Amino acid sequence: MPRLTIDDLKKMRDQTAGALALRAGTARARVTIHMGTCGIAAGAREIMAALLGEIERQGVTDVLVTTSGCAGLCSREPMATVEVLGQAPVKYANLTPEGIQEVFRRHVLGGDVVTVSALASGCETTG
Repeated sequence: MPRLTIDDLKKMRDQTAGALALRAGTARARVTIHMGTCGIAAGAREIMAALLGEIERQGVTDVLVTTSGCAGLCSREPMATVEVLGQAPVKYANLTPEGIQEVFRRHVLGGDVVTVSALASGCETTG
């Protein structure tokens, strides 16, 4: 078994802190951008940049943004998972920069699932 590096430990700490903040109610939501090789090739970096830009424009400070590897549906990348406290997570697929901004405004801030981009709901729980 390979040894853990400092970077590995930092990633684990950050992931755990994000999950705890969401469960503790100190964050309104978590958005995970799936950034496996397939996601990056499909434009996940642009999705991340668009999301972070929208968060900054809106002045929102209580939304966690994380990354993960491949979600297993390479043909549907770029993808993101939105977890709003107390609601079932929603996986969004075939996203564009404009699409993730709409998901952020309508789902994260407004509570309405963007059905045109939604792939699945309820696969995971946040607590």
